[in-house]
Parts: sequence; structure tokens; C-alpha cells
Amino acid sequence: MGGWSLAPEFASLASTGCYLPEIEVTNDALRARFEATAPEFVDKMEASSGIRARWYAPAEWAASDLALRAAQQALARAGKPAEELDLIILGTDSPDYITPATSVVLQSKLGAKNAGTFDVGCACASFPTALSTASGLIAVNPSLRTVLVVGVYMMHKLANDADPMIFFYGDGAGAAVLERSSEPGFVAAAFQADGSYHRNWLIPAGGTVEPASCEAVTSGRTRVKMFERYPPEINNEGWPRLVRQVARNGGFAVSDIDFVIFTQVRKPTIELVMNDLGLPMSKTHTVMEKWGYTGSACIPMALHDAFEARKIKPADLVVLVGSGVGYNQAAVALRAPRAESRLFAS
Repeated sequence: MGGWSLAPEFASLASTGCYLPEIEVTNDALRARFEATAPEFVDKMEASSGIRARWYAPAEWAASDLALRAAQQALARAGKPAEELDLIILGTDSPDYITPATSVVLQSKLGAKNAGTFDVGCACASFPTALSTASGLIAVNPSLRTVLVVGVYMMHKLANDADPMIFFYGDGAGAAVLERSSEPGFVAAAFQADGSYHRNWLIPAGGTVEPASCEAVTSGRTRVKMFERYPPEINNEGWPRLVRQVARNGGFAVSDIDFVIFTQVRKPTIELVMNDLGLPMSKTHTVMEKWGYTGSACIPMALHDAFEARKIKPADLVVLVGSGVGYNQAAVALRAPRAESRLFAS
């Protein structure tokens, strides 16, 4: 059969990694910064989100430097050298460059000389999208045995320091190593989007709609900005709908879910959605309180932290739900590996 196997093959989670930089920016620091221009903003955002601080990387770092640290930890925990990677998929909306892809920069810094790479760019939905893409590629390509999936966020460097919305931009990266396995890991995925909201929150200039120019830079159009708020029902109603869709796609009931992780932007939204789904808060995990909002990195960072806290058990059915500007939303369902996996090593 030319090396092809008739037995089903799956993508199984081998390890996770996480990197949080060291420079803490507290809400009190932002209160002082915006005291004259937006005195009540930080108080309101803290109450509505649960975020109390965020963390920045050194000014000279790029997104790939954050991704590198998370990737190195994930590979170390998988017991694999970078040379064994067949593919790197990186999700972000704060890339090193418009082109080339940040994944290829990471490949060079990581020394993964045998890996192909590509980027996924659907903001905070990037990681579940990339994870399901990697799982599908592993299932149908016998040559792919080890894939690294990374989510990274460094939006504060693309923001105006005078914009109070910088409250939501914390740096970080999370990663996962997927391996080819004969035992089920990946279960199902689901996606939804509404591009009519694509101008609500964006960087207006710097692409082909409006190439960067002196005037665009001076006016701030090369910086990220929220022009119009998203209706709360996008997540309040969209997340439960997506969870139910991935359950249908995977042939399981919502009540079968052992653990679920959502985009880490507003804790009250997660509480509302868990109630809608009939799932207790003990079946989810939040990190925005201590790490802030880390965009396209927040789901893998929360996943890693949940494994570290032993909240996810061997063979648990885990669902990851991401929601990003545009908007894009994606969910992926997977089985945690068996107890002997490195993920559960002490």
C-alpha cells in the first residue's frame, strides 16, 4: 500500500507549553496613566472582565520570541528535539511582519530545520482553528508524525499607548505538540463567522486596503483600534451554539463534556455560557484574572495551566472555544491522553 495504513490514525495531544513574560502592568498603573483622560475606564473594565493585570515582554522582543519560549517548553515536555517536528502551525493577529509568516521565523529560531510552517490568522479563534487543522492533516498524511501548534499575542506593541483599550492587550504564548496515534485524540471541530463585523476592531492601514504612509502613521491608522463594540450576544449566544454544534459533529452530548475552555476576555461571559450549557464552573478554567487577556494565546495558555492544576484528567473530553475579531469563532473537541502520558507526569 505504499506506506499507507488502512487503520485509522488520530492526532493525540503529547504536551503543552506556556510562556508569560516578566513585566507586570497592573490595573493601578493604568489608572494612573488614564486618570486625566479616562478616569473611570479601568474600574469599569476590571469589573466587567475580571482582569487585574497584564504582562509585557521586553520592548525589543517580537511575537516570535514569545512563541519560541512556549514552543521550547512544549517540546521539552514531549521529550522531542526540534528537529523531529514535521510541521509548525502558528496562530496570531500580532505577527512579526505582514510577510513573511511568523511561523517561519519561529522555525528558524527554534532550529526546527525539517519542519514546514504556516500561519493561521483568525485572532482569538486561531488556536482551536490551528489545532483542528493540524489534527486533520495528521489523520490523512502518514508523513506527518509530530506537529507543533502555537498561539501567540503581542497586540500591545501595535496599539496606541494613549488608547484605554490597551487594558485588554497582554503578551503571552501557548503551545501544544500533537503526535500521530492509533488511539483517538481529536474528536471534532465546528466553526462560525460573521464578516459584517470586520471593521469593528482592526488596524485600518498597513495592508492592501490602505498601504502604510506617513499620513496613515501620523493619524494612528496603523495602530489597532476598536471603532464599534461587538454586541454581547455574539459570545453570549454564539459560544453555546458552537459548543452544541461541536457536540453534534462529534456524536456526544454536551453533558458528556468533562472540561471546556473559552477565550479569556470576560469571566462573567464564561459564567453565563456555562449556565446556558448546564455545566458547572468546576468544568472550566480562567486565567484572565492573573495574566490578563492574551488574545490568540489565551486558550493554549489556559489549557496548559489547567493541566498544571490537574483540573483535566486522563481521557477527559475537552472542548476549546475561541472567539476572535472579524468575527471568527471556532471550537475543537479532543480526548486528553491516558494517565501514562507525559502530560500527567509529576
